[in-house]
Amino acid sequence: MFQFAAFSLCLLIGGSVSFGSVYFEDNFVDDSWKDSWVYSSHPGKEFGKFFLSAGKFYNDESSDKGVQTSQDARFYAISRKFESFSNEGKSLVVQFSVKHEQNIDCGGGYVKLFDCTLDQSDMHGESPYEIMFGPDICGPGTKKVHAIFSYKGKNHLIKKDIRCKDDVYTHFYTLIVKSDNTYEVLIDNEKVESGNLEDDWDFLPPKKIKDPAAKKPDNWDDRPTIPDPEDKKPEDWDKPEHIPDPDATKPEDWDDEMDGEWEPPIVDNPEFKGEWQPRQLDNPNYKGPWEHPEIENPEYTPDDKLYLRKEICIIGFDLWQVKSGTIFDNILITDDIELASKVASNVKNTQNGEKNMKEAQDEEQRRKDEEESKKGLDQEDESKDDLLESDSSNEHDEL
Repeated sequence: MFQFAAFSLCLLIGGSVSFGSVYFEDNFVDDSWKDSWVYSSHPGKEFGKFFLSAGKFYNDESSDKGVQTSQDARFYAISRKFESFSNEGKSLVVQFSVKHEQNIDCGGGYVKLFDCTLDQSDMHGESPYEIMFGPDICGPGTKKVHAIFSYKGKNHLIKKDIRCKDDVYTHFYTLIVKSDNTYEVLIDNEKVESGNLEDDWDFLPPKKIKDPAAKKPDNWDDRPTIPDPEDKKPEDWDKPEHIPDPDATKPEDWDDEMDGEWEPPIVDNPEFKGEWQPRQLDNPNYKGPWEHPEIENPEYTPDDKLYLRKEICIIGFDLWQVKSGTIFDNILITDDIELASKVASNVKNTQNGEKNMKEAQDEEQRRKDEEESKKGLDQEDESKDDLLESDSSNEHDEL
């Protein structure tokens, strides 16, 4: 949607010079994307096709084109290879735009980054990946941004809940991973989450664990209160919970031989007080809750390379969508945070253009619906008039 100089190493931004590397960029400007993206033919899946489109409403039809899912209830699996790189000692920025113009009810909108071992023609949901990032929506309960990293052969999900956008307009999703093991997640160039990789993912075992040799002392009293030993249950406390209705009388037409022995209905006993409990006193021996002491975890080893992806050279969409129509665009993988911010900076203008066009379309549709409704009412009135004229003519003929 926003075309940008993809392979320059030097970019003038707001009067300053930004140096960085663009590892991959695709803005889907024309149908040449078909020559570089590879569809998966993994067996047992019914895959859908992507088409180049700006959608039903847009800001600029030419620059707003992206690849759009086109078939309902389909898997989508497509990928593109590029020159491999490692983010060692550098920031990694993964950014792309998503437009769920179909008002998606259930489906993914994320990308996956792979190393060079992926067989693109056989990519599927179980194919190992390095990073998975982007929005996922399914019903009212799932509207999240995934941020999943592979570490030592296992996929680790972020422990925080990041809510994604669920409207029908274009939104930019940006993941920034820094070499100091910190990260940021941005939506539309605004930070929605950040933190430390070790804290927010379960890459490593905990630094401390409960001491297996420790146990609560037998004389540790953790009861805040105790029963008053001098409190006694009143002699008249015990009353039945239910009693025969004292106001009930046997009906006059009751026949004991025919109806059996009459018994009054059972009602709640107003004098029932429930189970007696002695009043509570502050426990003079209370020591508070016992806290299990912790020790250093012998299995914990720090890792200052959690951020590191040794090899990335393929990006792919591996999705399932119930309702198709999502448009993906503006894919950028770089180490230049300023560049990514610049690329995403026009998103508000794009959204405003989309909203203006959609509102005009909605208004035009509303006007057409009103005209159709009015036309239908007019035809109904004409039919009634014709029927009345016919009835009147028949009466005249009879006279």
